[in-house]
Amino acid sequence: MRILVTVTPRSQTNEVTPDPGERVVRVRVTAPPADGKANEAVLALLRKRLGIRAGALRLVGGASSRRKWIEVDGITEAELWRRLIARS
Repeated sequence: MRILVTVTPRSQTNEVTPDPGERVVRVRVTAPPADGKANEAVLALLRKRLGIRAGALRLVGGASSRRKWIEVDGITEAELWRRLIARS
């Protein structure tokens, strides 16, 4: 399944804010957007938050945009939102 993620790089803190009503996940990372560092930080933060292995999460669209599509394997959509909300 794919989720839409809106990223804010160079934030003061790393945080994930799920919005299941809008079907978007807002992610703030301290990493800069240069050389893919923010993308790597977003994936690492979401992996940790969802409790999934590295290969189960990948960027499939929007690598140079603030709006990114991320593909998640191994969990259902309902479980994804449950995990994101439970750890908010």
